[in-house]
Amino acid sequence: MNGVPSVDDTSNAQKTDHFLADQGHHRRVARPHRESEGPVADAEETAARMRSGGRAFGPRGQRFDWSSPFFLGLAASAGVAVTYGVVYLLGSASTALALVFAALFFALGLEPAVSTLVNRKMPRWAAVTIVLVVVFAVIAGSIAAVIPPLVEQVRQFTEQAPHYVQEAQNHSSLIGRLNDRFHVQQRIADALNSAGTPALGSAVKVGRTVAGVASHVGIVAVMTVYFLAGLPDIRATFYRFIPKPRRPRAILIGDEVFAKFGDYLYGNVLTSVIAGAATSAWCAIFHIPYALLLGVFVAILDLFPYGSSIAGTIVALVALTVSIPIAIATVAFYVVFRLAEDYLLTPKIIGRAVKVSGGVTVVAVLIGAELMGVIGALAAIPIAAALQLLVQEVVFPAIDEV
Repeated sequence: MNGVPSVDDTSNAQKTDHFLADQGHHRRVARPHRESEGPVADAEETAARMRSGGRAFGPRGQRFDWSSPFFLGLAASAGVAVTYGVVYLLGSASTALALVFAALFFALGLEPAVSTLVNRKMPRWAAVTIVLVVVFAVIAGSIAAVIPPLVEQVRQFTEQAPHYVQEAQNHSSLIGRLNDRFHVQQRIADALNSAGTPALGSAVKVGRTVAGVASHVGIVAVMTVYFLAGLPDIRATFYRFIPKPRRPRAILIGDEVFAKFGDYLYGNVLTSVIAGAATSAWCAIFHIPYALLLGVFVAILDLFPYGSSIAGTIVALVALTVSIPIAIATVAFYVVFRLAEDYLLTPKIIGRAVKVSGGVTVVAVLIGAELMGVIGALAAIPIAAALQLLVQEVVFPAIDEV
């Protein structure tokens, strides 16, 4: 009476509060709900009311005052420890991170083909399936077509190896004179002796290396499939970390960076196939031995920057077994091919998507190879192109506004 709640009203209010607290307590976590939870029960009542508002987890609370002395002191005291911990963890997980980076690199490389099919009204799952099937078919077909003649040429080379050794010891032959002047045979023997191990231990080491490489290839292949299938979600999650006012421009620049990887991978593979085919044709025309073996070797090395120059030197050395004029002509062939690749094939195939100067390319490849080995050298140029774009569109304008 007179505004004073009755006993029944008080009891109903307590039951209502208990019901709300029970609703705020997760049904599968730390049951049963107890009155002894105290202040937590009050928070659970509020949580239940927030949930009933239509949002599963309620609205966001007030932001922390990151400029308060507490947070500033905490950041200053923990900064060194956190930085050291991050660097240590990255170093410890370097192998795993390299595999993840390789898978993401290949996924970005295949993404233009998938997006092209999606743009033609094809579901993404079907586009991803078709691209992966085509890639697998091309790789499997190439291996099936190349392995038999490749094995035969390796067998021929093994059979001819004693003859080459004998020629190297013949002081009147061309190979013998080169060996006498540069001591090639002795250098090879010293290298083998210095690295020599017992046969069983060497076999075990080789077996472990092959098994490790095979497992890494399998892991990268599986992660590539997952990354390629989930790339839209990965992209959206990445952009969610960028503040809303900066997000539109970040999307424009970020998508251009992602596209560079695909353009580079496609163009690099295509130019490498052309280099390998040209090498095999040249060797077949001038009867240089092991034409197919050398073509595959050149195609693999050409995947890496300036690899064709190294491969051309080796092909020219093999051409010496035919004649000196053929070896000189082979050197000239690779000089011309290198110029054609740099100034004709690469601009036409890759276009202006990956446009990096020669000096930047060399530095990027050296740093990439030092940090991440083969994968780092392979991805160095598109990463350099991406950094160049970021510097031109983000860093330089910010500096100019100062």
